[in-house]
Amino acid sequence: MALFTRPPDEKGSVWFSVLIGVFVAFGGLLFGYDTGTISGIIAMKYWQQHFSTGYTDVEGHLTISPSQSSLIVSILSAGTFGGALVSPLLADKLGRRWGLIISSWVFNFGVLMQVISVRIPLFAAGRFFAGIGVGLLSALVPLYQSETAPKWIRGLIVGAYQLAITIGILLAAIVNNGTHLRDDTGSYRIPIALQWLFSLILIIGMHFLPETPRYCIKRGDMPGATQALARLRRLMSTDPAITKEMEEIRDNYQYEMSLGSSSYKDCFRKGMRKRMFTGMALQILQQLTGVNFIFYYGTQFFENSGISSAFLISMILAMVNVLSTIPAVLVFDKLGRRPLLLWGGVGMCICQLIVATLGTTTTGQTASGVITVLNVAGQKASVAFVCLFIACFAATWGPLAWVVTSELYPLKHRSQMLSLSTATNWAFNWAIAYSTPYLVNYGPGYANLQSKIFFIWGVSCLICILFVYFFIYETKGLSLEEVDEMYQSDGLKAKDSSKWRPSVHFRGIPLTEVTYNKNTDGSPAGSENSPAAETTERADGENVAHAAAPVAGSPPQPASPLVAVPTATLRPVQADTHPYPPLRSLKSVPSLRTWDEGNRPSSRGPRSSGP
Repeated sequence: MALFTRPPDEKGSVWFSVLIGVFVAFGGLLFGYDTGTISGIIAMKYWQQHFSTGYTDVEGHLTISPSQSSLIVSILSAGTFGGALVSPLLADKLGRRWGLIISSWVFNFGVLMQVISVRIPLFAAGRFFAGIGVGLLSALVPLYQSETAPKWIRGLIVGAYQLAITIGILLAAIVNNGTHLRDDTGSYRIPIALQWLFSLILIIGMHFLPETPRYCIKRGDMPGATQALARLRRLMSTDPAITKEMEEIRDNYQYEMSLGSSSYKDCFRKGMRKRMFTGMALQILQQLTGVNFIFYYGTQFFENSGISSAFLISMILAMVNVLSTIPAVLVFDKLGRRPLLLWGGVGMCICQLIVATLGTTTTGQTASGVITVLNVAGQKASVAFVCLFIACFAATWGPLAWVVTSELYPLKHRSQMLSLSTATNWAFNWAIAYSTPYLVNYGPGYANLQSKIFFIWGVSCLICILFVYFFIYETKGLSLEEVDEMYQSDGLKAKDSSKWRPSVHFRGIPLTEVTYNKNTDGSPAGSENSPAAETTERADGENVAHAAAPVAGSPPQPASPLVAVPTATLRPVQADTHPYPPLRSLKSVPSLRTWDEGNRPSSRGPRSSGP
């Protein structure tokens, strides 16, 4: 199949990697199902009467107030915001795999509270805890996928997360359509309880999947990393392809760590700011396209707009969402991220502005706030363009926002930066979910925008287009380490990024330059203003002359050319022993020792310069 043509230099199983990525994407199904479920539940007549505190709508029916609707829908996003922010605690302390398992149990606890609830407070509390679980999963799933996927199909595998979200929304619409006419608690308890099934499948399956190789290296477990990568690629651990990939991951991580430890503060320092801004802005704009307005409040909105069979229309929109995502994820690694995001923004902008115009000109409103349909054909056309908008979103911005943010960040900062960008997504998700009833509904204290709100989404989509043109780099076909190098390239503009080619590799390269910072203890915080203490070069099987001139504070340089050790690897500053015994340390060559090692007084006597 042409979509899965393996590059000549790539080995290992393709379909096994795809299957693992698709399975882990079950975390997205939990999010999507919950999103689709709540839209239908708050529109169910039995639920409205059962949970009402006495508020009546313009037609005199018992229901919940707009403020209560706002609370119930948006509180999940408040939980997801917190969950995304704390995800690095699980990801870096317990691992990506166990983080996913624990997150699923947190989600299950929230679902339990919703199932047993009969009043709004417990129901809302359950959604908050379910939100924490979803927030954790939304950061950990793309993290696991990006760290286990081969680079040439990474877009497909991470895109499966968004596909799972769309499938969850569709399943929720189908279940809601089947239970909304029930005149008992099963109308809402059945759709909610089904979430346990999806969560338990993810929990059980994760016990059989390996930890990510990059996490194992981060924890200093080289044998475990090798075995995990071998399992993922379905190759022997001694296969040259495994060795080659392991060396690049390991050496890149050691280079990063030679510059110091990582913190949330470092995510906003020079060198990281642009990537942090790109990831956060991308997630903000994904929310401002207006897609979650449709999936959170679509059923109620269509009913209020005079459209019959609102539950059926929501199911059709969910089906369009899935069908548009499936072919899209198959071509991410063929067509690239940047053009799809650009043209997807154009399509969404046109559709939203047309929906706003049709909705405003084909409906009216009585003095009591009841919506009247002035042109049925216009309303049908409006629904058709909503479907087209969903298709554009599902094929581009829906999955690619997660794909791009999972690729942007270096390993040392990845869990923290990914959690921040994901938390930004949820913060704006909450803002939209909370404010929408106040913006759309009729009554004192409400903006009563109705269909005019689509003008806001249309303008936001226009901003999406401009953002992609100026800030989104093309990352298709690049390893995560090569993406890191691209963002460090001086003067490279986003519009020229598709022509960029990696010039440095952390495996099998003729020259690798590493700078240790003596005066900052390896911290990136002060490295920009501190002189380099030592610059070294490594060669693979070649003799390399050490030509770098010493600077103030640097160690003495050898007068004769240096013969580099072919198997030497990059070492963090002040590391007395190399964590991987099979490899020879840089300290085996005197001139490759750090200034700190070679010149400080030692009570243990002089060190041998031999291997």
